[in-house]
Amino acid sequence: MIGQNVDDDSGLVETVNRAAEAGRGDFYRRASDEHLAPLWRVLHGLVTETPKSPCLPALWNYAQVRPYLVEACDLISTEEAQRRVLVLENPGLPGQSRITRNLFAGLQIIRPGEIAPAHRHVASALRFIIEGYGAYTAVNGERTVMAPGDFVITPSWTWHDHGNESDRLMVWLDGLDMHIVNMCDASFREDYAGGTFPVSRPEGSAAAEAGSNLLPIDFQWKSQTSPVFNYPYRTTRESLHAVSRFRDPDPCHGYMMKYINPVTGGPAMPTLTTAVQLLPKGFRTAPYRSTAGTVFTVVEGAGTVRSAGQTFSWQPHDIFVIPSWNSFDLECTSEAVLFSYSDRIVQEKLDFFREQRAHV
Repeated sequence: MIGQNVDDDSGLVETVNRAAEAGRGDFYRRASDEHLAPLWRVLHGLVTETPKSPCLPALWNYAQVRPYLVEACDLISTEEAQRRVLVLENPGLPGQSRITRNLFAGLQIIRPGEIAPAHRHVASALRFIIEGYGAYTAVNGERTVMAPGDFVITPSWTWHDHGNESDRLMVWLDGLDMHIVNMCDASFREDYAGGTFPVSRPEGSAAAEAGSNLLPIDFQWKSQTSPVFNYPYRTTRESLHAVSRFRDPDPCHGYMMKYINPVTGGPAMPTLTTAVQLLPKGFRTAPYRSTAGTVFTVVEGAGTVRSAGQTFSWQPHDIFVIPSWNSFDLECTSEAVLFSYSDRIVQEKLDFFREQRAHV
């Protein structure tokens, strides 16, 4: 509201005569009645010299978080909750269900014998498996059994449900682009009346069609999302190890590889950059920052991350976030593997991604 801005000169451009501003109050109030506002009073807050994110670097220690996940199982069922998820809220954005301004992150837990009912939505989702073996996720009629370290995709507007036919708890990290979708006022969702969507394809169909550098001669795929929706950790880990045998580590990232769509060679997801990196024992990355707010999950190993004057120690299953334009470095005390996702691909498509590497 203009009435609120009249007494706040913090956003004024340098060329505005601050002494004369007191005499413009009546003009501002009359303009407000016509839903008009003076840009010169807010310009510096809208177009900043450098990124000004309210998000803070933060780490969630899995050992401390897990008891809350288990307790939630006794408090609410999957039928009532639809998705039993504890949201990872950035300390700088309480109550907003955001880990960065553009990204959602939450930990989902499902007990043996439970089913999370089918629904679909415009927002794309990733699942990164933290704990447990044998539960499944189903996407448009094809199931995939999940194991720790697997990266699983739920493309936009696809029917999906989850079930646990194992004898142990399953926990995974949910990452969604819902805030990007909502920023565009483009959100839709729909529940499936039958609870679980019918299975129509045998498990492994997507990988057989597109996961071996081969495609059926009549294959057609219109989505920008990869048709392969489970990237197993066993093959990911083998690739990281193989690359580390003949390439030098990147000073800022170690051995880092991004997940791709095998059909197009582009990103596995059109709105989220997903990657995995191997850090040798004792390796310390050079300071790095970019405009892409990034969520990291520790798969293997232990170490520290330094950012904004803070040092966080991490170990397997921990999750930490580095907001936009926050410099950070990683150091590991043992060989480590980290999974990450960010909004980098969106920024690259819009031509405003920036990064800055320390001189090494």
